[in-house]
Amino acid sequence: MKIGFIGLGNVGGKLCGSLLRNGCDVMVHDLSPESVSEKVAAGAKSGESPANMMQHCDAVITCLPSPASSAAVLEQMLPHITAGKIWMEMSTTDADEVKRIGGLVTEAGGAAVDCPVSGGCHRADTGNISIYAGCDRETFERILPLLTVMGRRVLHTGPLGSASVLKVMTNYLATANLLTLCEALTVMKANGMDLATTFHAISISSGTSFVHETESQLILSGARDVNFTMDLVQKDIGLFQKLADAQGIDLEISPLLIDMIKDGQNRYGERAQSDRMIERLEEATGLDIRAPGFPSELVDDEPEERGYEVRPAH
Repeated sequence: MKIGFIGLGNVGGKLCGSLLRNGCDVMVHDLSPESVSEKVAAGAKSGESPANMMQHCDAVITCLPSPASSAAVLEQMLPHITAGKIWMEMSTTDADEVKRIGGLVTEAGGAAVDCPVSGGCHRADTGNISIYAGCDRETFERILPLLTVMGRRVLHTGPLGSASVLKVMTNYLATANLLTLCEALTVMKANGMDLATTFHAISISSGTSFVHETESQLILSGARDVNFTMDLVQKDIGLFQKLADAQGIDLEISPLLIDMIKDGQNRYGERAQSDRMIERLEEATGLDIRAPGFPSELVDDEPEERGYEVRPAH
């Protein structure tokens, strides 16, 4: 299968790297010539344009920063979609929008999949990230070999759009966890607790989580660069709030998270790293929420393994 990959940013570049590392036939495209050159040096072919890639590839993956970006790219590819072609949207996006533009793909005779990832850039780099896939079962079976190269755990979530609904939910939970960890670490420091001890106390307790095991380390080291920016957080939690609004559900925590991230953006910049949210509390309290012995960069130390499908019990 010939694969096109459009969008070689923090996540996309790493997912594409997994395909290349495992010998897949890949064409690439990005607005950054440097990113394209890097992948070409690793064995990819330059795709030149989205239209050219859809003409020459069996499946084209997009991993882009916004629904508008994906729609603009798909508009270029649409005239070249024919029976058997597959569009795979790996961005975190709006479920209604992915269904709308995915419908254009199916009308042209192709197949559409929303397949966002979850688990952090460091796991995207090793092929150990998790992937959701929303599409019909026949299409899922066709792309499963690709997904198990890019990810460790692959979940077929149902029809097109279902993966995007679940993904914004997970990012909402991750954001809530990040902000509560910022408060927890600050309160412990104010009460005289050693922060390294605090980290391990959380790690072995019912309060632990993936966010704690990763982002708490970057907060404590002072690096505060998780490769995920506040504008992306704001997009994702805004999409979650949209899901609630569409069903008439009045949420209490979600609007507060949106306001807190907005305050962080106002202080540190629209595209500041999300784990810099700790600095709001450092400024308010005068405390330094750092400790020695923590890494400045996350590295996935699990060996790369071929992925597998996760099958829920019904």
